[in-house]
Amino acid sequence: MPELPEVEIVKRALEPAMVGRRVKRLVFNRADLRFPLPEGLPLALQGQRIERLLRRGKYILGFAENGAGFVLHLGMSGAVRIEPPAGTSLHEKHDHVEFHMDEGPRVVLNDPRRFGFLDAVGREDCQDYPALAAMGPEPLGNDFNAEILAVAIKGRKTPIKSALLDQRIVAGLGNIYVCEALYRAAIDPRRRAGDLNAKECTALCMSIRSVLRDAIEAGGSSLKDYKHTDGQLGYFQHHFAVYDRVGQGCGACECDIVETGGVQRIVQAGRSTFFCPEKQG
Repeated sequence: MPELPEVEIVKRALEPAMVGRRVKRLVFNRADLRFPLPEGLPLALQGQRIERLLRRGKYILGFAENGAGFVLHLGMSGAVRIEPPAGTSLHEKHDHVEFHMDEGPRVVLNDPRRFGFLDAVGREDCQDYPALAAMGPEPLGNDFNAEILAVAIKGRKTPIKSALLDQRIVAGLGNIYVCEALYRAAIDPRRRAGDLNAKECTALCMSIRSVLRDAIEAGGSSLKDYKHTDGQLGYFQHHFAVYDRVGQGCGACECDIVETGGVQRIVQAGRSTFFCPEKQG
């Protein structure tokens, strides 16, 4: 599933294609994705100028001048494609949603497994949308720091790896970037979240920010389905220190692979966790 960096990259690519342009028409090529598509959204957006796009966690939100809007989640296999104006565009299998923009490109949501969704949400009530209402602070925003993280994990007995995947603690983090951030902060993913001290919370916040920024700069991570709106792949997967590197050296400490076995993999809450026993022990 695309995580914060990948969703941020898609959002940034969509801005010149959508913001300031009117929706000529919104086309649904099927009735549902993960959930039924909102029947009233095409009429609510038709002829309206899109004023703003924003990312919240792993979601992209768009709002028109009349206050109508949408929330988009890419799910496991969803991808957004930006194509030239109608007449020169290609139609691919699994093109389920199409935004036809006035004097502009066609924005297409392609989702083979249909785990993503598109829903209607108003500008005035978006904070009450169920998926967003209880979401924690944005890790790249001013509302996220060591003190806030310490309060959020205080007393928690769950492992810090699992705690960071809880969107109520911090928004947008997923398995890849949590593994990489814990590695950079030299924190064992098995540690109880509530046991981290102030110095460790500071190091972890810095690591979360740095790994997310580095991933965005590298175009995100393309492992299975994720690709840019122009079809290009991200490159951050070539910079993983621990994720999916079982038995290899982490590359940033003097691990004796014969002694430590290199990067290790364990399962926590049904998710693979990768870590360096030397650096994070």
